[in-house]
Amino acid sequence: MIPANVIEDIRYRCDIESVISSYVSLKRAGSNLKGLCPFHSEKTPSFTVYPETQSFYCFGCGAGGDVISFVMRTENLDYVAAVETLAKRAGITLPEFGDKQRDDGVTRTRVLQMNLEAAKFYRKMLYDDNIGAAGRRYFVDRGLSMMAIKRFGLGYSPPSGNQMLKHLTSLGFKPHEIQTAYFAGKSERGYYDYFRGRVMFPIIDVSGNVIAFGGRVLDDTKPKYLNTSDTPAFKKSRNLFALNYAKNTDAGYMILCEGYMDVIALHDAGFGMAVATLGTALTDDQARTLKKYTGKVIISYDSDEAGQKATSRAIDLLEKAGLETKVLHMEGAKDPDEYIKKFGKEKFRSLIEESRSKFDYVLANTAAKYDLANDAEKIRALSEICTYIAGIHSSVERDIYIERAAKSYAVDRKSLENDVNSRMRRLAKENDKKRRGELIRVTSGIADRVNPDYAKQPKAARIEESLLGILFIHPEYIRRTVDGQALSAEDFTTSLGRRLYEKVTEAGDHFSLGILGEDFTFDEVSRASEMVAGRNELSDNSETTYDTFVRSLRKETQKNGNSSATLEDILRRKRGELS
Repeated sequence: MIPANVIEDIRYRCDIESVISSYVSLKRAGSNLKGLCPFHSEKTPSFTVYPETQSFYCFGCGAGGDVISFVMRTENLDYVAAVETLAKRAGITLPEFGDKQRDDGVTRTRVLQMNLEAAKFYRKMLYDDNIGAAGRRYFVDRGLSMMAIKRFGLGYSPPSGNQMLKHLTSLGFKPHEIQTAYFAGKSERGYYDYFRGRVMFPIIDVSGNVIAFGGRVLDDTKPKYLNTSDTPAFKKSRNLFALNYAKNTDAGYMILCEGYMDVIALHDAGFGMAVATLGTALTDDQARTLKKYTGKVIISYDSDEAGQKATSRAIDLLEKAGLETKVLHMEGAKDPDEYIKKFGKEKFRSLIEESRSKFDYVLANTAAKYDLANDAEKIRALSEICTYIAGIHSSVERDIYIERAAKSYAVDRKSLENDVNSRMRRLAKENDKKRRGELIRVTSGIADRVNPDYAKQPKAARIEESLLGILFIHPEYIRRTVDGQALSAEDFTTSLGRRLYEKVTEAGDHFSLGILGEDFTFDEVSRASEMVAGRNELSDNSETTYDTFVRSLRKETQKNGNSSATLEDILRRKRGELS
């Protein structure tokens, strides 16, 4: 456990405004700051930083916490790693403390150590005269230069002998650790090398850590690729291949590819802004990660049916993240690697300059799916386009697209506009219905997964949250007596409230939201931050207000007792089935 006074010192030296402003563009809003949330896609700022309490909260997605929570979320780090990152930033030497472990006892630090040793081993195997010949031949046949092979740290995993398992074991790593890091599998006969007979692609994060690997077979054996699954050091849905290099380019855009080889080929040809997802379709987290480093993304996926479906999905995610999105249109090759080999890098550069806008892509893709000479199919194509336009937020953008679609399909503009408006009204009704249902669930506490006890005694739970919000801002109030008695865990009606109260009691005057990250989930820390945000919006967090909330909570607790009602009981009572 990291001492609370150490956390307090780190938070003091790593001012939250300074840290967050290196990730988010913040603007002054009174005594606070606002910006677009880095954790969900939005166009109107709902992300608020409170310098006075050194906390943040997003009123859109509910993410919140302090500077440590922010670094944990943005850099995909566990609690200890985030503290270490901020300590390094502040020039603080940390005392010895235990690395936070998973249930299987394997830490992030331990996995990173294995990854680094594995990268060295795979590289050594590639250059071994006897073992690595097949791997070297594969890369040469694919047209990679030796400079690219070395720059990306490419390697080779021997096809037999469990050599990686033996190598890591010789360095003191235990078999279950090696399995957790995805270098070994386990069968009835024991442990074996996970990657065998494959060329290896190290995945490196923006801080320079080797966090995972991808391995490709040298023939048509299935599966073609094997990738490291999620480990204490890696979450594939949040990282991008070659972002460590691409983030340093000044091109003003990034090229999003499907595979490692496409990216390496592009970098080798001088397009250092290329990145790729890691064996999965693009995710919300990856789109928001791209938004940190660029304002524009050009999608360069394969031209086959699967690639086109992936392109359509990626457009939606990138647009939601606030990125200008274009699509590369290639003819005569299925991917960038093949295109550059056939037509050269200058021709590819021309493709980038001629890349289609998102709506050009939608029009072309829709037209390719239907026989426009057939009236029924033409109507279906136009229906699809109208639905797409109806989902666009900007009225100016909608107007432009309606005009272009009407001309492209040779139909009356007014008719098309009427169809779009009709779909917009239907979408608005559906959204209103969803919001009303959600509002009912939220206000009653029935949908509360972070604090399931909330629905049992909603009034008491609301008082708890206000009281805890004041305590988080003024932890010294914990020593106050109200009507001759200090606040205690027994006064709280929810399990989450009691746990948070106990954490404040344990830390005393050294309490900060930062210490919650070690024992509470992201959602629980966000809920605590929401409590602080609620009190930050009010001016009265005085001792008198604190005393009033303590008395109110005790009154509710005594009136209701220690409720053991189940969620089903609560729902039945609301329907009038129970007295």
